[in-house]
Amino acid sequence: MTAEKIDGVALTNMILAGAHHLTNNAKKIDALNVFPVPDGDTGTNMNLSMTSGANEVKKLKSEHAADVANAFSKGLLMGARGNSGVILSQIFRGFAKGMDNKETVTVKDLAACFDSGVKTAYKAVMKPVEGTILTVAKDAAKEAIKLAETENNLIVLMEKVLAEAKASLKRTPDLLPVLKEVGVVDSGGQGLVTIYEGFLAALKGEELPESSLELEMEEMVNAEHHRVTQDFMNTSDIVFGYCTEFMVKFESDKLAENPYDEEAFRQELSEIGDSLLVVSDDEIVKVHVHSETPGTCLSLGQRYGSLINMKIENMREQHIALVGESEKAVSKELEEYAIVTVAMGKGLKALFESLGASVVIEGGQTMNPSTKDITDAINKANARNVIILPNNKNIRMAADQAAELAEVDAVVVPTTTIPQGITAMLAFHPEADILANKEAMDEARRQVKTGQVTYAVRDTQIEGIPIKNGNFMGIEDGKIKATHQDKAETTKLLLQEMISEDSEILTILYGEDVDKKEIDTLVAYIEDAYEDLEIEVHHGDQPIYSYIFSVE
Repeated sequence: MTAEKIDGVALTNMILAGAHHLTNNAKKIDALNVFPVPDGDTGTNMNLSMTSGANEVKKLKSEHAADVANAFSKGLLMGARGNSGVILSQIFRGFAKGMDNKETVTVKDLAACFDSGVKTAYKAVMKPVEGTILTVAKDAAKEAIKLAETENNLIVLMEKVLAEAKASLKRTPDLLPVLKEVGVVDSGGQGLVTIYEGFLAALKGEELPESSLELEMEEMVNAEHHRVTQDFMNTSDIVFGYCTEFMVKFESDKLAENPYDEEAFRQELSEIGDSLLVVSDDEIVKVHVHSETPGTCLSLGQRYGSLINMKIENMREQHIALVGESEKAVSKELEEYAIVTVAMGKGLKALFESLGASVVIEGGQTMNPSTKDITDAINKANARNVIILPNNKNIRMAADQAAELAEVDAVVVPTTTIPQGITAMLAFHPEADILANKEAMDEARRQVKTGQVTYAVRDTQIEGIPIKNGNFMGIEDGKIKATHQDKAETTKLLLQEMISEDSEILTILYGEDVDKKEIDTLVAYIEDAYEDLEIEVHHGDQPIYSYIFSVE
């Protein structure tokens, strides 16, 4: 079987097959979580992110490969959940960039797309870790680039890409010792392999197990191009109101006077707009930008040649039509500050609200909010300055993306636990500027020890500690410190690790599975064992974790 080119329809089938296959295997990928806690959610996060991208593709009716890739990239970006989902969105953001403006894609084109995806993803991660989805994507892309020199069949290319991705996945335990100790491969890498399996099946015309991959295309609504971002903002929040698209056909006499430099041109446009795309070849440069001064954008382009295919749309008018707002709506006056935080459990929600949180997003273990969820919360907060507390390391990247997309000043204090979030809030000063607050809150959250008591969902061994399925585990700042078949005994062992002579305050947040008798017994034990320790108790009502402790 041979396929030398794929168009938008074929690419759509590949994306939908990848998404469907990931959906079918999400739970298996969740089970690869290194810690045997019942909140392994890499597969869930990747599945929700991938589904968001696939849904945008379904809305598009185009045979143009680049259009499909761009729609997929935008959907992934806004639906990205957890670190794995965010990294996946960056891989396919770069993939779409590599597609350029191509209507059909050859072997060399597809290989370049895989390579572009890797470069974009690595740039997006501050400290890339090898032995993860990044490594799997990189190794597969290298194989694609190598093979594209001699191969013209896209099916053969995808077979080799998948084979190398699988081989790379098997090598992940050699790069991350914790994977080898636990006896699993990287869950994010497994998710990417699963997507690539769907891609190959669609290319070969094979049906995945329990899959009906019929292409269902929906009619686009007018102005759908901007619907992804406009669905979660107010018309009055649109800073750059004109969607400006044009192409410049290069002219030699103008280029002699003003030599074209793509990066310099992109920088000029970025200073007067956002949502910028600049793509050029030897004959034409294509520009998409949101700006308040479309005429200036056109003038900058006209220095290099003749303007063609110009289109300027008023996005405020589009937004009013899309979301049904009144044209005369009066925007609510902005507050100076707002804090957006994430927590699971009505008790924790109430606690954060009592400390001054403007919006508490329901989420955390087992349910990571998406970039859009956090962006919605930023808009709901209705403030000039917004501080985001993710309270979970797997929400950090989605929070960072939401802060970048925000139309107001937004910063992320990288809290990784609920106690860190609470302590950070106590360090907030409404009179200080947002950067000073970020620094003070970040410093405060670093001073907190966090402990958690939960249960194991499988037999394993981590850092030399054997763990039995169903036993309880005591975790301190991400490291398993105690395990026992009895919850109370596990809790005591953990507290012995956490509490020292210098400890002054112990805060206990007890979960939905702990009754009053159990918490009273625990408090009595602590008062007897640690006489000088001040104890605060709150019913967090959180799932998964029977107890969350903070020691200061």
